[in-house]
Amino acid sequence: MKYFVGFLMLLFSTLSVWSQADSAGIAFKYNGFIDSYHALRSESSNDWMSSRTRLRSELSADKGNSSMFISFNAVYNSILEDKTGLFLREAFFRYNTEKWDLKAGRQIITWGVADGIRVTDLVSPMDYTEFLAQDYDDIRIPENGIRLKYLHPKFNLEGVLIPVAEFFQLPIDAENPWSVMSSVAMPYSLDMENKPERKLSNSEYGGRLSFFLSGIDASLSALHTWNKMPVINKSLSAHGDSLSMQAHYERMDMLGADMSVPIGKFVIRAEAAAYLGELQDLDMPSNLNTTVRKNTCNGLLGLDFYPGNDWTIMVQYSHKYILDYDEVISTKKNTGLATFNISKKLLQTTLTLSSFTYYDVTNNGFYNRTSADYAITDQIHIMGGYDWFHGDKGPFAMYKNNSEYFMKFKYSF
Repeated sequence: MKYFVGFLMLLFSTLSVWSQADSAGIAFKYNGFIDSYHALRSESSNDWMSSRTRLRSELSADKGNSSMFISFNAVYNSILEDKTGLFLREAFFRYNTEKWDLKAGRQIITWGVADGIRVTDLVSPMDYTEFLAQDYDDIRIPENGIRLKYLHPKFNLEGVLIPVAEFFQLPIDAENPWSVMSSVAMPYSLDMENKPERKLSNSEYGGRLSFFLSGIDASLSALHTWNKMPVINKSLSAHGDSLSMQAHYERMDMLGADMSVPIGKFVIRAEAAAYLGELQDLDMPSNLNTTVRKNTCNGLLGLDFYPGNDWTIMVQYSHKYILDYDEVISTKKNTGLATFNISKKLLQTTLTLSSFTYYDVTNNGFYNRTSADYAITDQIHIMGGYDWFHGDKGPFAMYKNNSEYFMKFKYSF
């Protein structure tokens, strides 16, 4: 908290000096929203899965080619006490001209063309505190770094540097209904602090070259990064009555490409990436210090269809193939994940009905969110729906009893 307050003091003192220098040339803007989200388990216990209220504040200041932006969340979470407080989200300085665009500070960096699936989009990690039962924009975790773009009418060249990497946030607290430890039946110890040291040699860096051609947008990307989702090794005690677990993070490289092609009422999207030296999950029991790294091939193909009358239909399929496969790896050599999204706007576009599904092709499990979003005004929205989890194996299996009804109120200003 003290670092956040110090940053605010520095930011506003900078803006004050800036304003004194030429107050007439600075454009200030303050906006944000208030939302309140509540979810109730549909299973027999009918306990609250989530109950949180948030104020998002966003302040920007623009002067000529320069600008500053800061956003933070003031949150009250009645289920997860450690999620209650004041949290900095983004805070960056930006300088842009016709040919250059520099952004330095805490920011969210997105790559690729996929919707809700990560293939080349590996820069900003994810917050899985409530697994996927949050808005996808809220799941992204900002990184402290520098992004520099060279702008050209036919292409952009982007470079990123992340001095200190951020990693996935996993729900490990037993009080969290979404805890990944809920399926562990025996006593256990868990070490999640085995993260890379904060030194320059552990920085992340990469680049992306984007082309804007006639009828097609395409990009090539490369990233020197880490496996931001930790791989947790498990080891049984000598008597087999307790479990020791330790998170591992290792270097990996990503080489990727993506493209988007509009054809009439359709848009074809595709991504492909090679992960070099990706750390793999191991079958238990194993030695806590044992790690296995493999090269993997990752691909995605998506089709968006806009038939008219405010209908939208989107389908994606992603596939992962592990090269030089080893039987100690817990995941299969080939795995597939598909998404389906269909939405319709009604009542002069004030009501949006939608259904979005992640389908685990490999393990026959799924997560579906069906919802209705009604805009009372442009600023006031009321939403409600149902999250349905199903699966006996795979990532959705541990949440098969977490199906829930939810409602949300949002006021934007």
